[in-house]
Amino acid sequence: MSRPRRRRRGRIGPWALRVLALAVVLAIGVALGQALDDSSAPSGTETSVRTLEPGTQSVPTVTVTVTISTTP
Repeated sequence: MSRPRRRRRGRIGPWALRVLALAVVLAIGVALGQALDDSSAPSGTETSVRTLEPGTQSVPTVTVTVTISTTP
């Protein structure tokens, strides 16, 4: 006595429906994020980055002499 084989009908449909629903939720989330980003007002702060070139230093015009003497 052998059992009749069961067919795997209907297995792809529910998975395809789940994947489609997930894609729709993702698309709605992206669209909502873009809409919120576009409607936000500027924060008012601005960051600026610049590179400063090193300047030249003037040579000191005063010479200081230090004398150290030791006593025996």
